[in-house]
Amino acid sequence: MILELKENFGGLFEEALLSEINQVGTIKEVSAGQKLMEIGDYIRSMPLLVSGAIKILREDDDGDELLLYFLERGETCAMTMTCCMGHTKSEIRAIAETDTKLIMIPIQKMEEWTGKYKTWRNFVFQSYHDRLEEMLKTIDSIAFLKMDERLLKYLQEKVHIAGGNTINNTHQEIAYELHTSRVVISRLLKKLEKLGKIQLHRNSIEVISI
Repeated sequence: MILELKENFGGLFEEALLSEINQVGTIKEVSAGQKLMEIGDYIRSMPLLVSGAIKILREDDDGDELLLYFLERGETCAMTMTCCMGHTKSEIRAIAETDTKLIMIPIQKMEEWTGKYKTWRNFVFQSYHDRLEEMLKTIDSIAFLKMDERLLKYLQEKVHIAGGNTINNTHQEIAYELHTSRVVISRLLKKLEKLGKIQLHRNSIEVISI
């Protein structure tokens, strides 16, 4: 695990902290689509992403989901840290967007390392800042962008996360994550296909030009 730590976090953390993470951390591998965290769960460890991507979602009173942001390699989830520090239940759902490898850190180390290592403290504060920015972008998108613009932004993020031009999602799955109806998404995707920006396939979308 130490080699993976140095490769992904060597530029962030000093050797002493890397050594401690190596001692107390555990590797966890999850497949695409697998749920890592459910709303209402108590958090017992904090994830550091070694590879892959995780999508973070919220749910309304009717059970409809809204995509908040993605986590990628070298990142962690600020909302998870908040639950860890406050010993409160999770208010988010976390699902692996792609096959993902994580290092799970026991929650009792959170406060200890914040006081002991400046690099860890900076990492925690930066994570809060980055996640807040992403949530503000999500709020701005809902408040100020039309659904077709939100869909384009969503497809761009999906392509970036996937590392290729194929998005393996159904119209219904996209509708859930954008908190709208399948009919609306299907209509907008058909419009994008006519414009030559995408090619629709069964349960997948090929992005040609966005």
